[in-house]
Amino acid sequence: MALPYTHHYDLSFFALNLKKFGSSHLQPFCCLRCNSSVSSSPFTEKHSLQRYQRDQWVYNNNNQQRPSLSCDDEAASCSVPADSDSIRLNDIALQLPELRKLLQVLKHKRESCGGQVPKNGLGDVFLVGTGPGDPDLLTLKAVKVIQKADLLLYDRLVSNAVLDLVGPDARLLYVGKTAGYHSRTQEEIHELLLSFAEAGATVVRLKGGDPLVFGRGGEEMDFLQQQGIQVKVIPAELGIPLTHRGIANSVRFLTGHSRKGGTDPLFVAENAADPDSTLVVYMGLSTLPSLAQKLIHHGLPPDTPATAVERGTTPQQRMDLADKIKTAELVSPTLIIIGKVVALSPFWPQSLTEASRLVEV
Repeated sequence: MALPYTHHYDLSFFALNLKKFGSSHLQPFCCLRCNSSVSSSPFTEKHSLQRYQRDQWVYNNNNQQRPSLSCDDEAASCSVPADSDSIRLNDIALQLPELRKLLQVLKHKRESCGGQVPKNGLGDVFLVGTGPGDPDLLTLKAVKVIQKADLLLYDRLVSNAVLDLVGPDARLLYVGKTAGYHSRTQEEIHELLLSFAEAGATVVRLKGGDPLVFGRGGEEMDFLQQQGIQVKVIPAELGIPLTHRGIANSVRFLTGHSRKGGTDPLFVAENAADPDSTLVVYMGLSTLPSLAQKLIHHGLPPDTPATAVERGTTPQQRMDLADKIKTAELVSPTLIIIGKVVALSPFWPQSLTEASRLVEV
C-alpha cells in the first residue's frame, strides 16, 4: 500500500499534553557514541542505528532535528544519553507530525474504499508473538499478518531478522522498553493502537516471545476490547493471557494424570491452589472433577473461571465451561485452563464486564 502524504491535520490520539512538545522545547539529538560491546545484538537496541534507519519515515518532517549518529553502517547500538526522559520526550515530539500525516492518510483511504471496509469502519489489530528471535520459528499466520500490515508497533526483543519480513509499504514504529528507558508508556501504546485501528488500518503489535506471558499483551487486548475493537492474537487463538499484571503473576503446566495412572489426578494440588496463578491442565478430561475438588479443598475459590478447549485452533475447535465437560461430551485432545485470566478472553461469557472488574480490582 502506497502512502502518499497529501493531508495535514491535527492528531488527537495521544493521552499526552502535546503543548509540552512545542517547538520551543525541542532540542536536537546529541551525537550518540557506539557501544561495541553490544554491537552484535540480534535485537533492536534502544538507540541503535538500525532502529533509526528502520523508522526514518517518522522523522521526515524534522530533518534539521533528526538523530545524529556517528556510527558506521555495521554498528548495531549506541549508548543512551544521561537524560533518558528528555530524550524520550524529544523523540515523541519529533515523531508526531508524521504520525498525524499517516493517520489522516489511512482515514482518507478508509473513507474512499466505500464498501470494502467493515461496517464499523474499524481496522484489524493483531497481537503477534515473535518467539525467541529466529524468523523460521514464526507461524505461517504470523508471517502473513506481518507482511500485510499498514503499521507495526514493535518491541525491543523483536529480532532484526523478523523485522526484515515486513512489507515494503508498511510503517514501523519502535515502542520498546528497557530498564531505565521506556520509549513509550503503556498508556501511550494503548492510544496508538486505538487511534490507528479507528482509522481503519491493519495494525500489528509485535512482541518478543509469547505475547500473553509476561508481555502485557493481555492489557493491550483488554483495553481495545473495552473500546469495541476485537484483537486477534497469534499464536494464542483463545485470547487468554496466561499472566496478567495484578491478576496472575505465574502459570503452572500440570498433567491431569497421576503418576500411577489412577483416578487421583495430582499430588501437587495443594501447592497448585493459588488464586493468583494460572493452571493449564493437560490430559485432564477424566480427572477434572477430582482435581477441582482438591483445588477447592486447598483454598481455590469455587467461582474461579475455568474453561476446556477441545481440538484448539482447528476448524473443529470447541470451547466450553469446564464444569460442562460431561454434558458437552468433549473429547481428547482437550486443554483445561483454570484461573482468573480466563475471564479476560473475548470468548468468555460476559467477558468485558468480568475483565473490567478484575482489572479494577
